[in-house]
Amino acid sequence: MRARSTLLLAGANKPTNQSAEHTLVSFTFNVERKSFTLKLDNDLEATTMEIIQEVKADMTLKASVFIGMDTRYTSPRLAAAAANGVIALKGTPKEFGIVTTPMLHFFVKCRNDNSYGTPTEEGYYEKIIGAYKNMRKSLPTKGDYSPCLYVDGANGVGGKKLKNVKKNFDEEELELHLFNLGGSGEKLNLGCGADHVKVTQTPAKGIPSTPYQRIASLDGDGDRLVYYYTDDKDKMHLLDGDRIATLLASYITELLQRCETTEVQLGIVQTAYANGASTKYITDTLKIPVQCVKTGVKHLHSAAHKYDIGVYFEANGHGTVLYSSKAKNVISRIAREGDPEPREAAKLLSQFIEMTNETVGDAISDLLLVETVLCARGISALQWMQLYTDLPCRQLKVTVADRNAIQTTDAERQCTSPEGLQQRINELVAKYPSGRAFARPSGTEDIVRVYAEAESQLEADTLAAEVCQAVFDLAGGVGTRPELPAKQE
Repeated sequence: MRARSTLLLAGANKPTNQSAEHTLVSFTFNVERKSFTLKLDNDLEATTMEIIQEVKADMTLKASVFIGMDTRYTSPRLAAAAANGVIALKGTPKEFGIVTTPMLHFFVKCRNDNSYGTPTEEGYYEKIIGAYKNMRKSLPTKGDYSPCLYVDGANGVGGKKLKNVKKNFDEEELELHLFNLGGSGEKLNLGCGADHVKVTQTPAKGIPSTPYQRIASLDGDGDRLVYYYTDDKDKMHLLDGDRIATLLASYITELLQRCETTEVQLGIVQTAYANGASTKYITDTLKIPVQCVKTGVKHLHSAAHKYDIGVYFEANGHGTVLYSSKAKNVISRIAREGDPEPREAAKLLSQFIEMTNETVGDAISDLLLVETVLCARGISALQWMQLYTDLPCRQLKVTVADRNAIQTTDAERQCTSPEGLQQRINELVAKYPSGRAFARPSGTEDIVRVYAEAESQLEADTLAAEVCQAVFDLAGGVGTRPELPAKQE
């Protein structure tokens, strides 16, 4: 670990009028991440020693702890307490004030790898925004792309930082119209933000309704991003993490082909929650390898590292692109020594890499990546949506006596217990064209989450409800047995 760790003070993505239970203190280690809860003060020393031994930390080295905070009124006190704790343990705290979660990850990466950038907010903007501006010099606005973008800041720290981002662009590069910036006492994530848009399938409040206007919605701490637009009938169309992943991966593939190299392998990593239509589009149309892993960013990030270029996004909009040293070296070599056309493509890809925050999902970085691809392709949000058609889907949950009764395999897509449950799910799925369903236990509470998709919304709704009934019957359901949706006339 080289005694370089970070302490991030942030809040869970809940409206701030909820209780303090949602406050989250997250520790990030350079080698390995481990989260823990200290229920008693006398657990502190034993738990700390356990972590020191697990990550093989050299305690003779001076610890440098990076501290960031969000915009909540409690954050300054939490940050001060954290800094005092670091000092008491003979470490050196460095406080960055109000920053997004991805910014703090970026600072740590730069601290541990000087070649990655400068560990300051200004260094972050210089690297990511600078790369965007450099690419736009070679990518003039064309086709149906418009640089006009509405952005929902979720009344959080991401919105605050978007003001700084906007200052760096003229309207031909990127014309940002910012909403929900939290400057007038609005509640964090309340009626706005990426989670609200994704879960409720409704637009964020406070944004003018303009047909086919592209809108990007960040989450509260700036690490998730989804897009959407409303059509001329005021129906909302969501462009989620699956669509961001396919858009970015297809453009990287195009640039690699123009580089005329076969040395670099690109792959996409998804979870079982990825819409089946996106997986089919990736494999059948883009011809890109795709891997499914268990739910959770740590699983996605780890799997993406196995490719020369790994693209991962959860459907909720959290994701990024990882580039291996091999990939960077190959692209850099072509940019220096290749023939004119491959050299130009490699230069573009080098800037695309520079624009990417590889440490973690970053809404600001991802927004600039998406805008770059839309500009390069000359396409609108409507044309992006038309690349493939999502299968209708439904997510439900069932309360059970003990979530541990459900055990899964195959990236949580198959149940191994209780006996007979998977067989029953298979029988239910077989009734529906393009049907798919799975059940997985929550990691924190006694509920089982069910996902289903099919060719029509009613079929997806019915399949999800039938799987919920199977879980209730075979896995110790509690309360009222789930009901099937009413049949349409």
